[in-house]
Amino acid sequence: MSETEILETHLQELRRGTIVLACLRLLEAPGYGYGLLEQLGEHGFPTDANTLYPLLRRLEKQGFLTSEWNTDEARPRKFYRTSAAGTRLASALTADFRSIATAIDALPEEN
Repeated sequence: MSETEILETHLQELRRGTIVLACLRLLEAPGYGYGLLEQLGEHGFPTDANTLYPLLRRLEKQGFLTSEWNTDEARPRKFYRTSAAGTRLASALTADFRSIATAIDALPEEN
């Protein structure tokens, strides 16, 4: 494996949990999958559809998201929204993420 490939693997691992947090926070306002993909990218969380859609289904199954179908348009869309449990989870994850970021900032940097 090249150094670039190794770095990409580590970055993917680092981002995996942050995608959950980003989705929960962005879906405080209702959103559908493709729109969420765009929002995530705009906010610095580039995500593949093959990663996002299973994640949304898992979060819904766990009770952290709710969903409903909008059939007003030509193509029906499933809209997701963060549930009360999802909001609590997002708050806890945000607090922990901030603690981790603070701890990392306190580590010595290599010059």
